[in-house]
Amino acid sequence: MSPMPTVLLVEDDEAIQRFLQASLEAEGYRVQVAAGVRQAEAMAAGRRIDVFLVDLGLPDGEGLDLIRRLREWTLRPVLVLSARAHEAQKVQALDAGADDYLVKPFGAAELHARLRVALRHAAQTTLQGSAVVCAAGGVRIDLQARSVSRAGAAVRLTATEWRLLEALARRADRVVTTSQLLRDVWGPGHLEQGHYLRIYIRQLRQKLEEAPTEPRILMTDIGVGYRLISAS
Repeated sequence: MSPMPTVLLVEDDEAIQRFLQASLEAEGYRVQVAAGVRQAEAMAAGRRIDVFLVDLGLPDGEGLDLIRRLREWTLRPVLVLSARAHEAQKVQALDAGADDYLVKPFGAAELHARLRVALRHAAQTTLQGSAVVCAAGGVRIDLQARSVSRAGAAVRLTATEWRLLEALARRADRVVTTSQLLRDVWGPGHLEQGHYLRIYIRQLRQKLEEAPTEPRILMTDIGVGYRLISAS
């Protein structure tokens, strides 16, 4: 199984930062922390984030503006954590692109449950609404369990290999452009790093294909990108 998702916590209150980071890490999440809008944008651009937890009142800007800018390039779940409890404020955040809204103070158990739901919904936005993609060659990709098998045997992937395979599986049988894969896997700050993609595609083929030099699962569309072929 691949590592647990990476959470970007955007929160300027240090006491809340420490509490949430400890609570999330105890559940197995990997946590990155940003204290403001600019830091959050820089971190999101430079690394892969699976889910965003965003406070609305930040010292250098509005969380709503951050959410709108994130939605320009990612569909990853965004959960708002805010003391603003009025219905109109919740609607405004959801209209900006947030997936959920928790009013402070909230319990750790509720946050963990909301995170599981958000990640489950994200995993299910794949082929025919299923969290499981069966590729050619007996490869089975379970996006919810974050696991891969080939001919019934588990396949061990690095975190980056999993990110790339997941990005392709979510769009199975469709060409995914090189720029979209770079954005999904490494973030928008790496759009010129096409050699990353070639290296990791080669590594995935070594692990998934019966004949890596004659791929049947991970196909190249020359000059455009790559596609994962599902089982027919």
